[in-house]
Amino acid sequence: MNILPWDERERVLVALTRGMSALEVSRALGVARTTLSRWAILAGMTFTLGHHGGVAAVDMDRVVTVHSGRAYRRLTLADRSYIQAARSLPEPLSMRRIASELGVSASTVSRELSQHGVEYATQRRYVAEVAHYRALTARPRTRPGRLADPWLRVAVVAGLNAKHSPQQVAERLRLKYPNHPERHVSHETIYQALYVQGKGALRHELTVEKALRSGRTGRIPQSKLPRRSSRPWLEGARLTDRPAEAADRAVPGHWEGDLVVGPDNSGLVTLVERRTRYALIGRLPGKRDSTTVIDVLQDLVKGLPASMRKTLTWDQGSEMAQHAEFTIASDCPVFFCDPHSPWQRGSNENLNGLIRDFYPKGSNFNHVSDVDIEEMQQLLNDRPRKTLGYYTPREKLGPLITGVALAS
Repeated sequence: MNILPWDERERVLVALTRGMSALEVSRALGVARTTLSRWAILAGMTFTLGHHGGVAAVDMDRVVTVHSGRAYRRLTLADRSYIQAARSLPEPLSMRRIASELGVSASTVSRELSQHGVEYATQRRYVAEVAHYRALTARPRTRPGRLADPWLRVAVVAGLNAKHSPQQVAERLRLKYPNHPERHVSHETIYQALYVQGKGALRHELTVEKALRSGRTGRIPQSKLPRRSSRPWLEGARLTDRPAEAADRAVPGHWEGDLVVGPDNSGLVTLVERRTRYALIGRLPGKRDSTTVIDVLQDLVKGLPASMRKTLTWDQGSEMAQHAEFTIASDCPVFFCDPHSPWQRGSNENLNGLIRDFYPKGSNFNHVSDVDIEEMQQLLNDRPRKTLGYYTPREKLGPLITGVALAS
């Protein structure tokens, strides 16, 4: 059997996904409708026969929805077009590189290529439009619920009829059959079976009038309003909002900051410049509230030229709740890392570790003088660093600041 060129097959498949009938595609591209049918089926598309047959029309600009509780996002047609282009290069980009550009995991890209590839001769080709069409028309995967098991279903119904709560039923099964996980069920599954009417529902099998002490037959609806943030100062100032130039350390003036704390509300404010690792350290006067931290920060950066006050990256601690005041005073916007992600301000984590060599955990900074703090700062800034080619932070920062005396 002669195999027609791939480019011709790709044009046919794309035309079908765009809603053209088989007759229109056949006339426009000169390919027999029987060939169109075979190609569509091999590409995983449902093909309808007949004079005006083809594939069902779908809105190709629609985004496949995903459950709000899921941590990942669905690929768009633009995403899939990028994947196709990246894999079609003379030297195709790796799956990890593609995933990084799209902001998804490498497994998402790998799964996309394996699930939506089109067989051609002895190869598998990827067509963005075909892949997106298949994603839009795919039926959601379902699996039988836990209570489809006859034995488990009888045991749950018996427990509910004995006026046990769903949680009591679930935990009793775990207690009686610790080595038989197939006889375990979560209490949430039981609640779902009680609340949801339809296939798999339990309510009609119960002999008790009330399966739950509350007597409810459905969940209390939750508010559709977005949850009020407990940290409103983060809005518009997350790491994703930070200028891209701050990420690669090529441009000076981007800082990372944090607190090093001790007993009796004592602590230090620590800053480090991302490119040169130059440190600024200030002592807190026995208070760690936001107003005090902002005041110390302003004192630390007031001697820097504007070119060296581009951004400050901090964790999500409440001590920066008034960061807007710092930005107004210093013209240096503050951005916040993701929760539990200290590597996003790794230079500052390293600096704080060096400070702990001087003052181990438990040190009370209320008993440390400002002179001692300045001496430590000077030693750290005159410390050769491997990452700087064994230059010191002061030597690296000096040429960037002309006519400004660096703090000792």
